[in-house]
Amino acid sequence: MYTVPPLLTPRHVAVIGAGAGGLVAARELRREGHQVVVFERGDQLGGSWVYTAEVESDPIGLDPKRRIVHSRLYNSLRTNLPRESMSFLDCPFNKKEGKERDYRRFPSHREVLKYLQDFAADFEIDDSVRLQTEVVFAGVGEDGKWTVRSKSIDNDCVDEIYDAVVVCNGHYVQPRLPHIPGISSWSGKQIHSHNYRTPEPFQDQVVVLIGGAGSAVDICREVAIVAKEVHVAVRSVEEDKLGKLPGHDNIWLHSMIDSVHEDGTVVFLDGNAVTADFIIHCTGYKYEFPFLETKGVVTVDDNRVGPLYKHVFPPALAPWLSFVGLPWKVAPFPLFELQSKWIAGVLSNRIALPSEEKMVEDIEAFYLSLEASGIPKSYTHNMRKNLSDQWDYNNWIAAQCGVPAMEEWRKQMYIATSKNRLKRPENYRDEWDDDDLVLQAEHEFANYVI
Repeated sequence: MYTVPPLLTPRHVAVIGAGAGGLVAARELRREGHQVVVFERGDQLGGSWVYTAEVESDPIGLDPKRRIVHSRLYNSLRTNLPRESMSFLDCPFNKKEGKERDYRRFPSHREVLKYLQDFAADFEIDDSVRLQTEVVFAGVGEDGKWTVRSKSIDNDCVDEIYDAVVVCNGHYVQPRLPHIPGISSWSGKQIHSHNYRTPEPFQDQVVVLIGGAGSAVDICREVAIVAKEVHVAVRSVEEDKLGKLPGHDNIWLHSMIDSVHEDGTVVFLDGNAVTADFIIHCTGYKYEFPFLETKGVVTVDDNRVGPLYKHVFPPALAPWLSFVGLPWKVAPFPLFELQSKWIAGVLSNRIALPSEEKMVEDIEAFYLSLEASGIPKSYTHNMRKNLSDQWDYNNWIAAQCGVPAMEEWRKQMYIATSKNRLKRPENYRDEWDDDDLVLQAEHEFANYVI
């Protein structure tokens, strides 16, 4: 059972977004005694785990006037992490009875949404959430207070004053597209994975898919069931792995695209070329905060949100502005939880941040270390430079909060799953070798009480 710390300085806090990050931020802030309002532009909580069959009017997401759809889920999506390691630290993602529950260890997106709904209900977060209410402006005044302007479907814009703002709006809305010579005159169709739902539109088509991350792997194999050919272009691939994908008659692996042409030809850097009907961009997303006004203090430069101390606090505005959920290539939910504990404790003056100067020095040293390692700016928030990065980060935050370090089984399960994904890319979700870690997780979860 979590013990509520002594109430020090309660704050009035606006949390933007009711996905996993916003929900756990609300819980941790309320546990610390703060007054919380969570703004959610959708009609239900769950953020990026809310599925809709709708897609945007511009399938590659370039048109600023397009009808924006915030879901990025495809219908068949299952988690690429096991439920044990996905769970919040003190709220196990257990199998639950029910007609429409998914008992698999790597469940569907619908089961993750149910888990988040259960989490919100168990911790009574629902009453802090304003659904169908979009934040259109959040800016800091001369007095250090934050003006939050929100617009609901029933009302005009309303301005409210808050002590602090916690940004939890996710980063799966604004597609990130590669530069491809000739693409403006290419005759085929294009779609970003944000707008992929089912494979039927690709029936009997020749498809080029760009990307090698989890969604690209899933989508290319699903599309190949109906497509004539699928050609996967990846940025870095060993030469001996180029060519037809083992076990598949109609999937080929290529190096990155060199150019495309008006007649539909796609030329790869490996010298091969195909005439394609479709290009699917599984190329990730841009960080975007269109509502946030910091007078230039916080910027997004080549997908680096900064300057941020430990990916959370901008030194010049800390602790009154913070971000949850920017790191990627992580086990997200426990990381969100630890970031939220840290933010909540700092806001109540129970946890101290370094001076602004010390935070700036830390950020500059971090940026220099990335540069020295040859890591591009766009990978600033990538925690997968090696398999220990996120765990070191999580445990550092845990130490700041005075809570135990992450359980070792979580780290080992994450590593085992990563290796199994390489070993069994087709069926790692249904075959695995870490049952000992599952038993350890179940034993520890049995002692948890909400």
